[in-house]
Amino acid sequence: MNKNSEKISGWKKFMQSMTKAHDLGTEEDILLDHDYDGIKELDNVLPPWWLYGFYITIAISIFYYTQVFYNSEEYSQEKEYAAEVEQGKKDVEAYKAANPELFDDSNIVALTDDASLAKGKELFASKTCTACHLVDLGGSIGPNLTDNKWILGGGVKDIYNTISKGGRPGKGMIAWESTISREERIQLASYIVSMQGVAPATPKAEEGDIVWPE
Repeated sequence: MNKNSEKISGWKKFMQSMTKAHDLGTEEDILLDHDYDGIKELDNVLPPWWLYGFYITIAISIFYYTQVFYNSEEYSQEKEYAAEVEQGKKDVEAYKAANPELFDDSNIVALTDDASLAKGKELFASKTCTACHLVDLGGSIGPNLTDNKWILGGGVKDIYNTISKGGRPGKGMIAWESTISREERIQLASYIVSMQGVAPATPKAEEGDIVWPE
């Protein structure tokens, strides 16, 4: 046997030890008695390479579990979650501080551009405001929004707050702050302000003790 054939023979021996594969023609030695419509089953063992990998995986898993979760005082999923939540809150506060106009309602001013008022008019119709205040804002179930008497205040900030938080308890005016965006609520409030002084077809009688504008 030459040197090259010895290498081939050694490789075959290695593959045999790692796979436990049986040579062709020796199937009778591992043939089981089962017979399924003429199909017979061989009693092959699991390849050692697969078993070794399986055992190594189990060993690594046990080591990881015991070392990381039991022997480590520095790491904790609970602490990591709490730290992430705390950092998230800080990031939100930092963003609010850097963009006060987006969050501070005291900075709200009535919008007067055509695009914003058109959007406010669209919202007034699509968010069912017309069901209580009518299309021309003259009032029906809800109060007239075109006169200068207001129940909860008639400035853009007061109207915005009423839209956001809802009207008086038991009166049916729901809070919209979780339904439409802050910008849209400002547009809606601005549209209502822009309708001050118009003449509705059948205006409802004045309600409220707050006069705006004075």
